[in-house]
Amino acid sequence: MNEPEQLPSPLDEGPCDDLALQLPPDQPPRPRQRMTRSLQTMRGVRRHLRAIRMILNALLLLALMYTVTLTKALLIPLLLAAFIGLALNPLVAAGTRIHLPRWLTASVLMIGLIVGIGTGVGLLAQPAVGWFHGAPQAIRSFVPKLKHLTQPLEAANRATQTLVNANTGTGHAQATPAMPMTISAWDVVTTTPKVLAAVLSVVLLVFFFLVYGDTMLRRLVEITPSFGYKRHAVVIVRGIQTEVSRYLLTALLINAGLGAVTAGMLWLYKVPDPLLWGAVAMFANFIPYVGAIVTTAVLAVVCMLYANEMSLHVFLPVLTFAGITALEGNLVTPMIQGRSMRLSPIAILIWLLVWGWLWGIPGALLAVPMLTCTKLIAERVRSWHWFAVIVQR
Repeated sequence: MNEPEQLPSPLDEGPCDDLALQLPPDQPPRPRQRMTRSLQTMRGVRRHLRAIRMILNALLLLALMYTVTLTKALLIPLLLAAFIGLALNPLVAAGTRIHLPRWLTASVLMIGLIVGIGTGVGLLAQPAVGWFHGAPQAIRSFVPKLKHLTQPLEAANRATQTLVNANTGTGHAQATPAMPMTISAWDVVTTTPKVLAAVLSVVLLVFFFLVYGDTMLRRLVEITPSFGYKRHAVVIVRGIQTEVSRYLLTALLINAGLGAVTAGMLWLYKVPDPLLWGAVAMFANFIPYVGAIVTTAVLAVVCMLYANEMSLHVFLPVLTFAGITALEGNLVTPMIQGRSMRLSPIAILIWLLVWGWLWGIPGALLAVPMLTCTKLIAERVRSWHWFAVIVQR
């Protein structure tokens, strides 16, 4: 028996669905749509805030660079004194462990430092001034030694001048005499007080850093809020002080050793003023890569100026110095300082360009010690760890 066919009910036709499809356009959005729109708005606000923060950081960086350039006369002696104080602080701490007063150990170190610097300046000042004044005469005497190398160039130059004079109808132009390099007494009078004031300020700052440095650090630790922060601050400060002091002292000893070896090598090759060029090599070695290149170029010029005749033997001191710097840079320094002190060459060059542009030669000399100290600090401060990762080799 067939079942009767059921008639569709009006409720089955879905009048509610039809009404839902025919809602007016001004009907308020559903909760999910409202949440999506609010999330998109929040993302847009975050993007705008991130862009504003980047612009403000860039402006802050430019303001800091301008401030650093404007106050370089104050910051350079302060940084130099801080580096010297950190390098000598282990010696003062060793004196304290054998019950010597800090002021006594610091006084002995400062007297020794002043005597050493004064002796070095007295030994190097006369050769440096003599070479500075004798450079023009040495250059004029050096030109005839290259006559056999410059004869083809001189012939081509004469032929060119003949053609030019024939076309223009003018005679030979007279060469303008070169101005001699002289230092007047007024320059010495105006420069000496500034140099003495800078040296005196550095000496006083180093002395007070050695005597009262630990007291200042203790006061900084005391103002931290809780015992946990105090202990963490003590660990960080002592670690930074130890690592920076070790780096500065080892770098100073390595560069002094390089200068001594360079001076001895030049003395064996009978190059004039070996102590002067050894000191140049020592200070220039604080600038990695660039310092070695500049010192090699300077030694090449000096060897050519004082050579009796041009030959390959003239460049033996230069080649020997290049071998010494290669050995020092690739074997001695990494073995003594360790891997933690090694820096990326790209970071070093960028840092040298920035600080050389801001402070000139003093900035280039202080750039790598500043970069290494900043890296050592960043390794122990959690929020700065990214900087240590970037600049590490």
